[in-house]
Amino acid sequence: MMQRRLPLLALLALSMTALAQTPAADPNAYLEDIHGARALETVKQWNTRSLAALEAKPGYAKYRQRALDLLQADRQIATPDDVFGDQVLNLWQDKTNVRGLWRVASLSSFTSGKPVWRTLIDVDALGKAEGKSWVWKGVTCRSPSYDRCMVALSNGGGDAVVEREFDIPSGKFVADGFVVPIFKTRLSWAGPDSLYVATDFGAASLTKSGYPRTAKLWRRGTPLTAAIEIASATPEDVGINVSVFSEGEQRYPLVVRDTDFFHSKRSHVAQDGRLVPSPLPDDAVINTVLDGRLIATLASEWRGVPAGAVVAYSIADVLAGRAPTIEQVLVPTATQAVEQVDSSKSVLWVKMLDNVSGRLASLTRGADGTWTQSVAALPAASTIHLDATAGRDDLAFAMVESFLSPPALYAIRPAAKPVAVDTLPARFDASTMQVEQRFATSKDGTKIPYFLVRKKITAESAPAPVPALVHAYGGFRNAQTPTYLVDQPYRSGPAGLFWVEEGNAFVLANIRGGGEYGPRWHQATLRENRQKAYDDLHAVGDDLVRTGVSAKRKIAVSGRSNGGLLVGVAMEQRPDLYGAIVMGSPLLDMQRYSHLSAGASWIGEYGDPDKPADWAFISQYSPYQNLKRGVQYPVPFIYTSTEDDRVHPGHARKFAARLEAYGDPFFYYENPEGGHAAGADKIEDAKRAALVTVYLNTQLVTAPQR
Repeated sequence: MMQRRLPLLALLALSMTALAQTPAADPNAYLEDIHGARALETVKQWNTRSLAALEAKPGYAKYRQRALDLLQADRQIATPDDVFGDQVLNLWQDKTNVRGLWRVASLSSFTSGKPVWRTLIDVDALGKAEGKSWVWKGVTCRSPSYDRCMVALSNGGGDAVVEREFDIPSGKFVADGFVVPIFKTRLSWAGPDSLYVATDFGAASLTKSGYPRTAKLWRRGTPLTAAIEIASATPEDVGINVSVFSEGEQRYPLVVRDTDFFHSKRSHVAQDGRLVPSPLPDDAVINTVLDGRLIATLASEWRGVPAGAVVAYSIADVLAGRAPTIEQVLVPTATQAVEQVDSSKSVLWVKMLDNVSGRLASLTRGADGTWTQSVAALPAASTIHLDATAGRDDLAFAMVESFLSPPALYAIRPAAKPVAVDTLPARFDASTMQVEQRFATSKDGTKIPYFLVRKKITAESAPAPVPALVHAYGGFRNAQTPTYLVDQPYRSGPAGLFWVEEGNAFVLANIRGGGEYGPRWHQATLRENRQKAYDDLHAVGDDLVRTGVSAKRKIAVSGRSNGGLLVGVAMEQRPDLYGAIVMGSPLLDMQRYSHLSAGASWIGEYGDPDKPADWAFISQYSPYQNLKRGVQYPVPFIYTSTEDDRVHPGHARKFAARLEAYGDPFFYYENPEGGHAAGADKIEDAKRAALVTVYLNTQLVTAPQR
């Protein structure tokens, strides 16, 4: 049957491909002009209308102020963003320092729980002095001295950054130091006075995804234009980079040519400049270097080692032309997934999930090449974040939290009891709430886990169905794990807390496409199998109805980025089930996505809409193309940022325009700053939390049942 239908589908896809290549055929194509006057005027009208309606709703000001108080509380944990040598670096944000203070403390004082901080950069003051809206984007510091760093700053919060050399001892930017102009630059230190740089080098230097095609070696005292090419990518590749792993005085550079989002060609750089290919499969994830061995996590079975396992090999053997022994470091069970791997002086640290619950293991290598594992005694049924490891000591820092337990920072050494460095006080009364992990059954029989947070149910009570907010993502290997209800900017901040406090249900769905159960969970929804992620979400919603937690059209779904695509599809496929849609920084026009911003880099996830065979399955769910007149859809709340240079704001704009043309109501808010995060600071996060809360109340609590 499918064989006979393909020619017709191919003809349809060919026709639609022509449209994809001629956006002028779309009456809303003008909205792809990010800063175009007509586009911005349309956005202004939508913003004005939507904000006027939502900010006038009961409780908006109260929600916004409480969200701001929670997000900017004076009592916070200073996270170890980086541990370099004997120093800890941290970006501190509060109500006074909205964009943050970048500061340094000694490792010993930090570990004691009483850090003595020295401010290096006041980001707010720097922005004011330079007339920029600087947003912090991190640092890359040179080893082993860690005295100089390349500081990345974004003007407005997008992915494109300016890189500037900073001297930690003096606390100043380096006069006549390295500076790389604004771009989505990738760089690392090649030595004390040289950088590997992949950036915009002019004509034909970028891939179709908008990332660098060329990686070069730039020596101090020479112009960037004189940098020497190390390696290059093709226009069809995603991009190229040189990653440098440091171990004491030794540096291990690795050229990484990303052929798509999940596959890369890797080559070690020998001392004489030769590129020596890594034996790893292209889909393996490179983690770190320990004891001269490259550590990686497999995304597929390789040489008898199962997908999801952590492996290691000797870099020296590869550089010498010898076939290295592949060591099995760790093989997860069927319920486990490796999420993060890092190294300290002589220990490998592996953060895992086990049925979506966190676990942190330390591994040491014996002389015979076998690895011994020890599991840190951290609180069970929690989310663990491996924040940082120390390179000169066998020490790791991990943050532990759950929906109802505030974050606590631990210092951890192998086979020793973790030491609490700092613990936040409770920010709300969790004694009235409960958390359950449940499993829904998807269309193909797969069990889909989800977490349910609501008021406590007693044996005497028989609760009636309540409105439910379901958050999900379902893509790019990104697992969704429980975090304290106060601070969840990607889940609309404290909106989930407000929702539960007022007697409703909050749900975190672990649908396929993420990394909750390793590579298989992600790969199940790639390309033509995308519908499985949507089926999983619908299964969770249906399970909430079946078990009496909620009712049809009393369920909201929330998602950002790929999750924005998810909820856009949900809105159209199951208008009978969902009553509200929180759609953040969304992908929606899947016919044009590969031509907008960084979209071409995601072809490995979704497929290529310019290929008729791929468009045949993408067209089945693309929200912009599948929106129909005369359907009673849930009224969505769509939000994005003008400066989102990852997911083009044209997706959200065009979807809103089509809704308007069909006479369908919607709320729309486009933040002028914030990039893909849709917020450059916690003031903006608090505003969004309040907007989402009053929107949900309007659609699900006070609105009559439809």
